Amino acid sequence: MFHINNSTSLSWEVIIGWSKNAALPLLSAALLIPGRVSFSNVPDILDVHDFLHFYKSLGAITDFSWDILSIDTSNISLENIDTSKIARTRAGIYFMAGLLSRFERADLPFPHGDKIWKRPIDEHINGYIDMWYGFEESWDMLKFTGAWSSENTTVTAYFAVTATANLIMWAATRNAHTTIELAAFEPHIFNLIDFLRLAGVQIDIRYDHTIIIHGTRNIKTDLQQEVISDYLQSGTFAIIAALASEKYIDIHRARIKDLWAFLYKFHEAWVKTKNLWNDTLRVYRAKNLTAVNIQTNIFPGFPTDLMPLFSVLMTQCNWTSRIHEVLYEWRLNWLVEYERLWWKSRIINLHEAKITGPTLLIWNTVNSWDLRSWAAMVIAGLIAQGTTKVENVYWINRGYDNLLGKLQELGADIQEIND
Repeated sequence: MFHINNSTSLSWEVIIGWSKNAALPLLSAALLIPGRVSFSNVPDILDVHDFLHFYKSLGAITDFSWDILSIDTSNISLENIDTSKIARTRAGIYFMAGLLSRFERADLPFPHGDKIWKRPIDEHINGYIDMWYGFEESWDMLKFTGAWSSENTTVTAYFAVTATANLIMWAATRNAHTTIELAAFEPHIFNLIDFLRLAGVQIDIRYDHTIIIHGTRNIKTDLQQEVISDYLQSGTFAIIAALASEKYIDIHRARIKDLWAFLYKFHEAWVKTKNLWNDTLRVYRAKNLTAVNIQTNIFPGFPTDLMPLFSVLMTQCNWTSRIHEVLYEWRLNWLVEYERLWWKSRIINLHEAKITGPTLLIWNTVNSWDLRSWAAMVIAGLIAQGTTKVENVYWINRGYDNLLGKLQELGADIQEIND
C-alpha cells in the first residue's frame, strides 16, 4: 500500500512516461513479424513484463534493457505456451491476431483487467466469426481456429479501442482488403498503424472513422518503432499540479495536442495553464475553482480514463459538478469508496453522478477497482488531512511507470509499505 501524508507544496518538473496503451498493442503486433523487432521508449511496468513472460513461453528471444525492448519470434512454438500472466490484463486479447497468423489457432483467456463492469468483446469475436473462423468459449478460454481468408471484407469496431487495434492486426497479414468502420482514433491506434506501415502494410485513414487495411503476407523484419508518451499520465500530473503544487509544475512530453477536450474543461474550472516549448505544459496551482460538468466520449472527446482523476478536482470546486460517463456502466462505483474520505458525491444512476464542493478531505484507508481510480485516490491522499493509505497498489504499477518516484521528486510525502 501507499502511505500518503498531506503534500500541497509540490514543485519542479516531471517527465511523462511512455504509454502503456500504446506499448501493449505494439508488443502484440511483434508476433505478426517472423523475425526481430525493436521498440524504444517502452514503459517498465507490470503489464509489459507479463507480455514478455508470454513471449518466452513461446520460445521467443527477448531483451529488455532500460527502455529498449527487442523481440525475435523466428523460432516459436505452442508447445510450452503459458497464458497465466496475460490472463490478468484485458490487453492479452491482442495476441489473437498473431497466434492465428502464425499457427492458425489461438487459445486465450477471457480478458479481465480493470473492474469497470461490462466491457464486452463482441466486436473482436464477431469480426473473426465474420471471416469464417471457428470459435468456441470453454472454461473462461476463447478458442479460434482457421486460416486467413483472402476475401475483402468490412467489419465494425463500434469505436472500441481494443477491438480496433485487434482488427487492424488481424487484417495486416491477410492478402485482402479489410475496411474497419466506426474505428477508434486514439493516439495509440496511430502508433500501431505507424509500426505496421513500417512492416509493409498499406493502411488508409478516412476522417469518418474508417480504416482500410491492404494486407500482405510479405511482412518486413528488423523493424524499429518508438512508443509514444502517455497523455493520460499528463492529465494525471496536470490535476496534481492544480491541486497540490506550491506555484506550478512543468510537465514535459505532455502530448498537449491529445488533451484538448481535457484542457477545455480544465480551463472552464479556472485552472491556468501555459504551453511552453517542446511540448511542455505548465500547470499552475488553482484558486477559487468553479464547478464544471464533464461527459466522457470517444477520442478526441473527454477521456473516460481521466474522468476518475478529474473527479478529485471536482471535490475542490465551488458548488456542484456533474459527471456523465457514457462508455462504461458503473465505472462510477468507486465513488462509494471515496466516501471514506468525507467526499460529498451522489451516484444518480449507472452513468451519472454529482460532486459537491469544496470538501476538506480527511484521511482513511481506501481501495478501488481499476487503475485510474487508484491513481485518483493517490491524488486525493495528497490533499487530504492526515495519512491516507491506498491499498493494492499493484494496480497502479500496471500502468504508471515509477509513479512513486516521480511524486517523491516533486516533494510528495509518500511511501510504499509492504505489510
